[in-house]
Amino acid sequence: MATNPHDIVPAHLAVQAMRDNGYKNAAYAIAELMDNSIQAGATQVELLCGEKKQQVGQRTRSRIHQIAVLDNGSGMDATVLRLALQFGNGTHLEEEQHTGIGRFGMGLPSSSVSQCQRVEVWTWQNGVENALYSYLDLNEIKTQRINEVPAPQSKLIPSIWQQVGKNFDRSGTLVVWSDIDRCMWKTGKTIIDNSELLIGRMYRKFLDQGQVSIRMLAFDLDNFSNVITEKYALPNDPGYLMAKTSCPEPFNNTPMFQSWAGEDHYEAIFTIDFRDRQHEVKVRFSYAQEEARQAYSGRNPGDLPHGKHAAKNIGVSIVRAGRELDLDQSLVIKYDPTERWWGIEIEFPPSLDDLFGVTNNKQSARNFAELINIDLDSLLQGRKTITQVKEELRQDEDPREPLLEIAHKINSQLSVIRKLIKAQTKGTRSKNYRYEGSTPEKRATRVTENRKQEGYKGKSDKDESLPVEKRQATIEKTLTDVGVTESKAKELAAATVSDNLKYVFADADLETAAFFSVKPKGGAIVVTLNTNHPAYENLVEILEEEVDNTDTETLKSRLTKSLKGLKLLLAAWARYEDEQPDGKRRQDTQDARVDWGRIARQFLEREE
Repeated sequence: MATNPHDIVPAHLAVQAMRDNGYKNAAYAIAELMDNSIQAGATQVELLCGEKKQQVGQRTRSRIHQIAVLDNGSGMDATVLRLALQFGNGTHLEEEQHTGIGRFGMGLPSSSVSQCQRVEVWTWQNGVENALYSYLDLNEIKTQRINEVPAPQSKLIPSIWQQVGKNFDRSGTLVVWSDIDRCMWKTGKTIIDNSELLIGRMYRKFLDQGQVSIRMLAFDLDNFSNVITEKYALPNDPGYLMAKTSCPEPFNNTPMFQSWAGEDHYEAIFTIDFRDRQHEVKVRFSYAQEEARQAYSGRNPGDLPHGKHAAKNIGVSIVRAGRELDLDQSLVIKYDPTERWWGIEIEFPPSLDDLFGVTNNKQSARNFAELINIDLDSLLQGRKTITQVKEELRQDEDPREPLLEIAHKINSQLSVIRKLIKAQTKGTRSKNYRYEGSTPEKRATRVTENRKQEGYKGKSDKDESLPVEKRQATIEKTLTDVGVTESKAKELAAATVSDNLKYVFADADLETAAFFSVKPKGGAIVVTLNTNHPAYENLVEILEEEVDNTDTETLKSRLTKSLKGLKLLLAAWARYEDEQPDGKRRQDTQDARVDWGRIARQFLEREE
């Protein structure tokens, strides 16, 4: 077949170029086939991976030979089958048809050629014995033996697929990939192992609601009774609000996170005006329950199975028509391991595809990163309100206008949730550091006892004689009042009273300009460090991070940053003292510095 010399792009060259179409890996390509199945109303979908023995170097190894996706959907007639195998064609191209997870008409052929040289399709609407068949073969296209999708014809489904498949219902479709040359995973088991979490996450809403089940099977093509692995996909919810998911025990049957219980009660709904129609966008927030953040047998929660599971689900889940497109990490603080403990999901309808910039392989929403990284500070300069800025953008026909309020909500809410997460794990400083000798609390308590014997009295001393229960309850309430979680406050109060400690250190977001607060309560002195103060980030937080597995350069950087923070803190005091008017107030300030330094020397002197 001769190539038309007037073609803008010769078909056989275009198809070869389409192999590099941006699918991240085989799991994403397989998901395209599953999209078609679910769009066709399938309640049962199967991923079937057939292996064969082959010589690899000096050894015989099992290697993936064919991959199939089988469903019990509505099937296709001859016309639709031919359209489905055409690049850029399909049955969901018009805007009014953008209601489900399909759309672009590129899914079946583009995902297939990204992984293999040949794709075959059997589909039936009136019994499997009446299946229609067609295919695409890149070698035949390249050599120009075919330049169009072969006309569908009746053809029996190979017996091997009928043997291993379980869902050959009255209607359905079977897609088979052969000559697999671009799949980085070499066995059926590794394909399933690497696809399981992704498929469970993409289709979690369908799985959770029982709309579809997804079976995954790896088997030996030469001996189909030899099952290598078989499992059913479980929902994988990055917001961890679903029960019965793939999350390990003890959160496999109960949610690991809790909904954000703010004014929006879990879900914020925004109405977007786009192309003369109104559309709803929903944003959901969640964060880890306290039980999920607790250490067990000396292991940090992040090192436990459920913590490792959460580490694979970090980011903002972008959901279109109930199917996840991407887990966007634009907002993730990559070096902070606590980022695994929050969840954000944004869900929008297919009618907003162009606004969100949905790619034709449905792997991302290009405009989302720009959406949540809008420079709100520059837009709100001059004390403008969100409403004023939106009106200005609307007048300028700025495409960011419909998204501004959503961006503001996500950024502001995430800031609050991060503070809550930090509060969950903040306890005594002694638990965050490896001290040589006694803890700061014990050392400070001993120094204070010495000072009391020297005749110095403190306001907190008079309550030391109160009943233990009252002291503990008072300290606990003081801690919860500043934002410490109930379980952590109870733990700190009990330890303080039982160990006869004079000092309690806590961390909380204080609505004050002070770096810390001091409250004499229950015979103790509660020192609360203000996590909202820059000194906290530059002195406390950077030093309390774990040092295990931290490289030398990172440690040097952290120490340099903390030293800088200390000098700036002292410079702030120096300026405060410098600004005092001559006379008694200036002298009192200087005396306070000397007195504090004298006491600090006692607290910091090395113990013999």
